[in-house]
Amino acid sequence: MTVRTKVCGFTRPQDAAAAAALGVDAIGLVFYAPSPRNVTVAQAQAIIASLPPFVTVVALFVNPSEHEVQQVLADCAIDVLQFHGEESPAFCRSFQRPYLKAVRVRPGMDLAAYAANYSDARGLLTDAFVEGAHGGTGAVFDWTLIPDKLPLPLILSGGLDAANVADAVARVRPAAVDVSSGVEAGKGIKDPVRVAAFVAAVRQGEISIVQGADLAL
Repeated sequence: MTVRTKVCGFTRPQDAAAAAALGVDAIGLVFYAPSPRNVTVAQAQAIIASLPPFVTVVALFVNPSEHEVQQVLADCAIDVLQFHGEESPAFCRSFQRPYLKAVRVRPGMDLAAYAANYSDARGLLTDAFVEGAHGGTGAVFDWTLIPDKLPLPLILSGGLDAANVADAVARVRPAAVDVSSGVEAGKGIKDPVRVAAFVAAVRQGEISIVQGADLAL
């Protein structure tokens, strides 16, 4: 089992290039002005230019206007859109671009039904619910709230770091994991040592899954 790794909230080209060299599969760029990790189009262009081939660039939005998304798509080489607010399925798919839908998980939610509403999304990104925030809080949610089967690939986020991601991978078995604050030296400043430790821990989680499967045979 291969678990993909996405690091979100880059603000500097050198951090993104270092993450790619360490084996990160996708980098996230935040286009949401209230976020301390928000980037301008010019910053995003410089970050994207620093990346080698085959690293996926994800643009994150929170309740944007159609114009905001179209402007970023016109000016930046974006591979995947990520919607982190209350965007409707029709809005998400209107850009005819692969997209991820994020959801802030709390007790009582029907995640399977939520995911089914976004049936053409490439994945459901589960994050912690923190009142007044749309992500990047460093908070962990109760992973047992995730049902065993979802109609979309699961991307696990919310308070992950090198200390807990191996356990998260082994227990939840997501298609991918997403980290932001858990690999930072400061808001928007990614620490390559922490990124390397995070990627290594993801690999350790994969090994635990394989070892568990072998023991079950």
